[in-house]
Amino acid sequence: MLEPVKETKPLLRVLLGDVLRGIRREQGRTLADVSRVARVSMPYLSELERGRKEASSEVIAAVCEALHVELSDVLTEVGRTLEIDRVRRTAPATVIALRRRPARPAGRPGDVQLLAA
Repeated sequence: MLEPVKETKPLLRVLLGDVLRGIRREQGRTLADVSRVARVSMPYLSELERGRKEASSEVIAAVCEALHVELSDVLTEVGRTLEIDRVRRTAPATVIALRRRPARPAGRPGDVQLLAA
């Protein structure tokens, strides 16, 4: 018997890296440029963008400053992504729960209904 596949929640470091990479690419900037301004190595910034490194708050702040974005804006975008993921993961359960609810009989309050078998 096959066991159900357990969905994993996204990791903060992966989401943060995705957002930072997206911002950098939207600006048309290179890893070399941003890493130089942020004073972090290019390989480290690459690992950060790919979600393979847990960056300190100081490094994240330096990268945000190099990208000319507010840390709060980056974190808000990460939060939006987490919310979308949560809704996606819980939506099927909500639909199943709604399907299990008994149908409400049609009519107005106070109407008498006859149920026959």
